[in-house]
Amino acid sequence: MSVETAPEPQQQKTFFGQPRALANLFGVEMWERFSFYGMQGILLIYLYYPVADGGLGMDPATASGIVGAYGGLVYLSTILGAWLADRVLGSERTLFSSALMIMAGHVALALLPGFTGVGAGLLLVGVGSGGLKANATSLVGSLYAEDDERRDAGFSLFYLGINLGALVGPLLTGLAQKELGFHYGFGLAAIGMAAGLVQYAVGRKNLPAHANELQNPLPAHRRTTALALGLIAAAVLAALVWLGVLTAENLANVVIGATVVAAVAYFVVILSSRKISTVERRRVVAFIPMFVSSAAFWSLFQQQFTVVAQYADKRLDRTLFSWEMPVSWVQSINPVMIILLAGVFATMWTRLGPRQPSSPVKFALGTVTMGVAFLLFIPMAGGGTNSAPLLGLVGILAVFTVAELLLSPVGLSLATKLAPAVFKTQMVALFFLSVALGSAMSGYLAQFYTAESETAYFGVVGAVAIVLGLVLAAFARPIRALMGGVH
Repeated sequence: MSVETAPEPQQQKTFFGQPRALANLFGVEMWERFSFYGMQGILLIYLYYPVADGGLGMDPATASGIVGAYGGLVYLSTILGAWLADRVLGSERTLFSSALMIMAGHVALALLPGFTGVGAGLLLVGVGSGGLKANATSLVGSLYAEDDERRDAGFSLFYLGINLGALVGPLLTGLAQKELGFHYGFGLAAIGMAAGLVQYAVGRKNLPAHANELQNPLPAHRRTTALALGLIAAAVLAALVWLGVLTAENLANVVIGATVVAAVAYFVVILSSRKISTVERRRVVAFIPMFVSSAAFWSLFQQQFTVVAQYADKRLDRTLFSWEMPVSWVQSINPVMIILLAGVFATMWTRLGPRQPSSPVKFALGTVTMGVAFLLFIPMAGGGTNSAPLLGLVGILAVFTVAELLLSPVGLSLATKLAPAVFKTQMVALFFLSVALGSAMSGYLAQFYTAESETAYFGVVGAVAIVLGLVLAAFARPIRALMGGVH
């Protein structure tokens, strides 16, 4: 098995003790998350607010399904981004092209009216974000040798950049939406992505020389075939929409089905490849239960943009000193908690070194904690419109954050550690497929949420997550044995 080259000595302690190039990847991901979460913070209410209030007047359950499906599309698109990186363009060029697509999508949402802007904008942002996420993560992993104990700490710092953007984005776009209108909020997201492109272009020279190496290049004679297949797939998708087969109401279900098929196909392709060793194959098998746990975790966590967004609008008391804060500001609570706690977790993992819990145990703890967070909604159930205390939701989202830090940055790091050499970026895409499945499920599950069913909804969903986490913990030792020395 090939081993990644360690950073040059003079680069080892230039960005909080991490390789210098981490700063540039930190920056582009921060601005991309500013635009992504800024837009997503006002997206749901834009879809279901009345036309008189600047919205599109959709049914809230359908709107939640669209938001969940869009979230799934983002992570489902990591397949395309990973494939282009590994076989056609290389990670760095794919990342840059994806960032351009994201900016175009935000411009479409800002300038195009109604459902035209929503359709074009969400498609461009979704596909572009998928390409950027898989490759930014893969490039971060490429900065470290396989046995470098700084890896999890580096990913935690990278995650801090994500959450700096996620904090500021909803605050500014929400304020713009409240004071000026939805399209000004979407325009601000476009400006943020433009800033990210500028800083990335300036710092591209700091990335390692192998950033555009193709691990498994596609032969020239097969590129035309791949392009033709892509055009056919796009035409089929357009036809399904035109014929009414693919609708806003069933979009979440379609994305769930597509994600399951894609994940199964990906595991089969990787495991059946003759280009991976026996140790690499066992490591991929070990990743399967973590994939399931991750999907369950994200089906709850991503409800911040479906159920929790509705909860903030209709059930939460958002009055602060006689002023009602924008709905989207609730989306900034989790990033604040990440910023406060990410350094604590990074320091903890670094100091524990080889004594820290194994990755399966971290996944199990994250899934159980996420289930507990949902149970904490139950004491506030049944209080009526805008009755839930803001501090109560802040506390629950703090528990969300602890669960996230136990699983998400660790999952990104684990995907790079378990990845076979010839499927490096595509293994990261597999982790993001678990997020795609969970995101789409968050939209599907949100259709069962109502104010009247709160206690049952939060109780059942939370209990299922806890049980899944406990099952993973019970099998942690045999899973770790399959991981071939990866902790």
